[in-house]
Amino acid sequence: MVTDPVENKNTSRARMAGAVVALLSSLALLGCESRTDKVDGGGVLLSITDFTGLPAQVSMDAASLVGGVQIGTLTVQSVVKNPSGGTSALMNVEIDSYEVVFSRADTGTRLPPPLVRHVFGVVPVNGSDTILNLPILTIQQLASPPLSDLMTVNGGLDLETGGRTILLNLSLRIFGRTLSGNEVDTAPARFTIEFTR
Repeated sequence: MVTDPVENKNTSRARMAGAVVALLSSLALLGCESRTDKVDGGGVLLSITDFTGLPAQVSMDAASLVGGVQIGTLTVQSVVKNPSGGTSALMNVEIDSYEVVFSRADTGTRLPPPLVRHVFGVVPVNGSDTILNLPILTIQQLASPPLSDLMTVNGGLDLETGGRTILLNLSLRIFGRTLSGNEVDTAPARFTIEFTR
């Protein structure tokens, strides 16, 4: 029996194409499962629901004397993603860190370095936790341009804009992990502070 080389090539190509499609389909399913695991958050959503004691205006000289700026109280809440599903203590969230990043709300472009710190707390499933006196700026941010420009000893002017004030947007996120090991974080809480000498 004589085989046609063209037919063999076509059959081989068809088999190869079928194998490639099967492989890509498997990878797509794995990719979906992996993505679901990453965003699942252990079946809970974490959110910043309230804060008090946030200053609208900060004197750089005064903040330097006390070593930074804090939020008086901050409440973090856990909500079950599927209310009709069951809950367990494995859905409790252990808070482990937070970050504050900055952007300018004025014409300037220079920014203090981000603040990343550890913080401890437990947010029970469908419950909340209150964090007291959470630093949102430390000596590291206050001693860095542009904020350091506003200190009296440095002239009290933003060297980039020539202004006597700096408007900074702050974006705060809280990070944690459920007891079952799923990472979860809050959406950013955003606010603006005016810094003066």
